[in-house]
Amino acid sequence: MKKKFSIGIIDLNAPVILGITFVSLAILLLGYLTGGATSRFLAVRYTSWLDPMMYLRLFSHVLVHADFSHYIGNILLILVVGPMVEEKYGSQKLLVMFAVTALVTGRINVLFFRNVMLMGASGLVFMLILLASFTNLREGKIPLTVLLVAVLYIGNEIWSGITVQDNISRISHIAGGLCGAGFGFFFHRNKLGNGKRF
Repeated sequence: MKKKFSIGIIDLNAPVILGITFVSLAILLLGYLTGGATSRFLAVRYTSWLDPMMYLRLFSHVLVHADFSHYIGNILLILVVGPMVEEKYGSQKLLVMFAVTALVTGRINVLFFRNVMLMGASGLVFMLILLASFTNLREGKIPLTVLLVAVLYIGNEIWSGITVQDNISRISHIAGGLCGAGFGFFFHRNKLGNGKRF
């Protein structure tokens, strides 16, 4: 049985989601107080493979946001979708999935976009959205909603990456979405494979 945490009548229903929310807010406020120094320090970018801080930044970049608008845009979606995912898969698994997604998106940025600083939780957002679409998976069937979410979200990011010039890392969105789809297939592989519950 899962241990529940609460403060009075307030249920702390999704500790990982709430942790990401409040740590990201603290980093954002520190960024404002330090003139952006904290944000630049924690955002991922290529420095050197000998720089130990670059390895930390492969994970910390998802906690950094450029401004309140960027923060709100990501965190609102995380707060809407995340608790359902955390309830279904558990806090420990979700934390591992967040870490893997951060590592994948950070590593892609360091390898292919060396002069670009990456920050923000949008890769996590896309991972959660794709993973959440697997919640209605039945034995041996892929819901049409999973396919539509994948096509619309990932397809839109590919199209926007080709046609729009902005400061949004479309490749992080795509990589996050693919991580979510990969986790969904991994955790539901038995349902898809032989119809048995795992």
